[in-house]
Amino acid sequence: MGVVTPIADHPERFVDALLEGRSAISRWRFFEDDRVYSKVGGDLSGYDAKAKLASLSERLPGAVASRLRKIFRGAPMSTRLSMLCAVDAWLDAGLPFEGGDMAERTAVIVGGHNLGERYLIENFKTFGEEPDWIDAHAALLTLDTDHAGSVSEVIGSHGAQYTLGGACASSNISLRSAVDEIRHHGHDRALVVGPTFDFSAMGLHAMALMGAITFQSFNDAPERASRPYDVDREGFVPSHGTAVLVMEDYEIARARGATMYGEVLAVVATSDGNHLPNPSTDGQARTIQRTLEQAGIAPEQVGYVSAHATSTPLGDVSELRAIRAAFGDHAEQLKINAPKSMLGHTCWSAPAVETVAALGQMRRGRLHGSINVDTLDPQVDLDVCAGGSVDHEFDVLLKNAFGFGGTNCCALWRRVD
Repeated sequence: MGVVTPIADHPERFVDALLEGRSAISRWRFFEDDRVYSKVGGDLSGYDAKAKLASLSERLPGAVASRLRKIFRGAPMSTRLSMLCAVDAWLDAGLPFEGGDMAERTAVIVGGHNLGERYLIENFKTFGEEPDWIDAHAALLTLDTDHAGSVSEVIGSHGAQYTLGGACASSNISLRSAVDEIRHHGHDRALVVGPTFDFSAMGLHAMALMGAITFQSFNDAPERASRPYDVDREGFVPSHGTAVLVMEDYEIARARGATMYGEVLAVVATSDGNHLPNPSTDGQARTIQRTLEQAGIAPEQVGYVSAHATSTPLGDVSELRAIRAAFGDHAEQLKINAPKSMLGHTCWSAPAVETVAALGQMRRGRLHGSINVDTLDPQVDLDVCAGGSVDHEFDVLLKNAFGFGGTNCCALWRRVD
């Protein structure tokens, strides 16, 4: 696994920060415009990617370090973070970079779309001033496929590479495809890349005008802005974040003595047949139920749900109702928490970023709290860890992801001893 967020850029330190209840949210630093309503988010625009690059280069074969530095120089922010995370995850997996047949049997799947929004808009502004001043590589770098191509080139992968867009369920959908690539398409492993959505000021303002994100009450107290399950929640908090999961055939991973953080039991995607961003309790419940059925797992075997919980008035309650409908009486025994209460909503990468957190918590037997629950919404009738971190041993977890346009995708994971 590899991860970069505003609170940590290493999986272990990332889980440490969550267990401590540390917020990733600050005021946005990449723009200054009083006309833009959105003032707070999880901002990685000041992240020292060059320091991370230097640190990783020391651990890489010379040819690989040279490729990474070369592509890094001209890459937009989001692609840079994807490459750094992918290299980190590959090193964590203990895999060689020059693997012969391994290269042909490794896939790269990026979960996200419209990734370089800020890069595109900045070049469009430059074009308005003087067309010849735009980035000469903009025709390539504005394509989402550049993410997959850049990661593949650095890792040395010659297997399938592509991008999948499913709004905020994108990284879970790419996990589903990774499983399919390994089961059905001749790959031994696949990288699931959850890329940073590089927001623009225009995009943030558009989401505020739509009423999707918070901007009314917490611009001067950013760390309090993301508050799933609290009565004063008013919309999600956009955030930067990248994560990469290296998925591998179980027997191959076991044979080479790889550290295995968890085993995927099932990944199920459905839709609500509705292009609008309003959540569907029935659609979410149906997705959870199908995931349990596909895995052959009884509701009572699941001990923890890493909730989608975006801090929206409708979404948080809709998801809890779906959990109750899918799990029945066992819902009362579940532990549920909201990683977005600290991380904000990393959008396309959220399922991957939050899976790193969920698997880390499973290994430690301890769950982080859902922060900023000052007054619990009376409609919240399940255990959402509102009191802080708690010890909790469990063997099976559910990771929920629900995106705009009625896109649902849930993943079920099991502990590997």
